[in-house]
Amino acid sequence: MDVFTLAGVLWNRIFGQVIVPYFEVEIATITGNAVSCNNKLPIKPHTSMEAVEQTDLILVPAIFQVENVLPEIGNAVTPWLKRHYERGAHLASVCTGSFVLAFTGLLDRKEATTHWAVTEMFRYLYPEVILKPEKLITDAGDIFCSGSMSSCIDLAMYLVEKYCGHQVAVECSKVLAHDMGRHSQAAYTPFRFQRNHQDDAVLRCQVYLEEQFQDDIDIGKLAGQHGMGRRTMERRFKAATGDTPLCYLQRVRVEEAKKMLESGRGTFDEISYKVGYEDSGFFRRVFRKYTGLNPIDYRGKFQRAVAMPLND
Repeated sequence: MDVFTLAGVLWNRIFGQVIVPYFEVEIATITGNAVSCNNKLPIKPHTSMEAVEQTDLILVPAIFQVENVLPEIGNAVTPWLKRHYERGAHLASVCTGSFVLAFTGLLDRKEATTHWAVTEMFRYLYPEVILKPEKLITDAGDIFCSGSMSSCIDLAMYLVEKYCGHQVAVECSKVLAHDMGRHSQAAYTPFRFQRNHQDDAVLRCQVYLEEQFQDDIDIGKLAGQHGMGRRTMERRFKAATGDTPLCYLQRVRVEEAKKMLESGRGTFDEISYKVGYEDSGFFRRVFRKYTGLNPIDYRGKFQRAVAMPLND
């Protein structure tokens, strides 16, 4: 709300320029009554949902305990969101607010993102939505989603640039001391080892890859040890986990390397060798593929206060 209300205002005020507010912002609740946030903060809205006759943008906040509250919230707001969307309003969501937009059906066959912790639930509930959990922001033209909670600022900055132009967005970025251009949340997303399936043979292969990741692993031999041909194993592994065995092994190794980088233990050459790669240049490319960052940038973002220098 601050980003939108200060666009064209705070920068102009600081530099003695004519104040040009670009947005009129109101908070609306379903009934118009005050609400209590998850952190117990009470919010008194400006209006009720049904009292809003015209708007250009509706931003849906995050919801907590999605599985418990989504049906009630979704049924209450879907007709209202659809009505304004059909009249030309753009829709946006923060974090798990994307579940509400998906509930309406308006996200079907469109790109969306959400918090990394609920991606499996989202895919299960809304298979028609093109979920891109690695993205911090998705832009489907008139529907926008952002990832984890703090990305609400990134989304607001993105929309200021979209509606008001680059210069206004730059001014907002500078006056709020917030970096522009963050596009990925992959670096923040831990690998969650997809074990929620019923294929016992694949599960045994997963456990082996997770425990022996530093070894030189032959996928074909691993398949044979579990009574499968390589193609059969790859097909079943992909169906159960969403990854091929090779990609799964890479992600296990990247996750272990992330822990070492965060703790400051060793150079990247040493880390590469410890997780199973003799060619650190190749592993650097693999690492960037899954995190969106070079190892030296990842360490700089997440390392402890005292750490060893990286030989990148």
